[in-house]
Amino acid sequence: MSKEKYAVVIPARYNSSRFPGKPLANLCGKPMIQHVWERCCQAVGADKVYVATDNDEIERVVLKIGGSIIRTSSECLTGTDRLAEANKTLDCDFIVNVQGDEPMISPSDIKTIVETYKNGDGSILNAMCRITEQTEFFSLTVPKVVFDQYGKLLYMSRAGIPLTKEGEFNYGFKQVCIYAFSKEQLSFFASKNKKSELESVEDIEILRFLESGYDIKMIEVSSGSIAVDVPEDLKKAEILILES
Repeated sequence: MSKEKYAVVIPARYNSSRFPGKPLANLCGKPMIQHVWERCCQAVGADKVYVATDNDEIERVVLKIGGSIIRTSSECLTGTDRLAEANKTLDCDFIVNVQGDEPMISPSDIKTIVETYKNGDGSILNAMCRITEQTEFFSLTVPKVVFDQYGKLLYMSRAGIPLTKEGEFNYGFKQVCIYAFSKEQLSFFASKNKKSELESVEDIEILRFLESGYDIKMIEVSSGSIAVDVPEDLKKAEILILES
């Protein structure tokens, strides 16, 4: 599978309900999308990195820094739907999705997902890492992961899982937003045209695959980057960038 054509695609939309204009938010003198793009380029090279967007200003900023753009519809329900639409242009055998709101994403973790997919059986991949703080475990902005002894995803939730019967944090893993999908898997995802039931409740798009019977392999990576979900997260991300 190592000779398959692939790309790293960063889905970026302007009209986020919790943080409008998030990809263009200033973070240590750069728009957030630039931080993510640079780290993806470090992982696989700029020629394999694309930003998928429906917004003129995001396109302008990405082109200014030397990035490549794939224009997508404003009707895309999720980032994965945007990936599926982008791949109609790219026509890759598989796509690695890196979320546009994780400015501290690790290039080595992106490489891990790429290489694992190349040497795997074609299953959907999603990165994860261990939760080290109780506040993160109970945060509703952090998707928690439970998986079987072979690393296959059992469920993902914004709730704190697994939870003791006393309601206490024992251990946990969280999603790191690096995915790998085949062309066929992306086409299936987009063909559903609406969010699945659990996906709608949790607002976690990988559940659309899980509810449809797809196997999803969770790959543990070194550490989770901070996701900028709301404006208040910018300060935390800025501190981490300045300390790195």
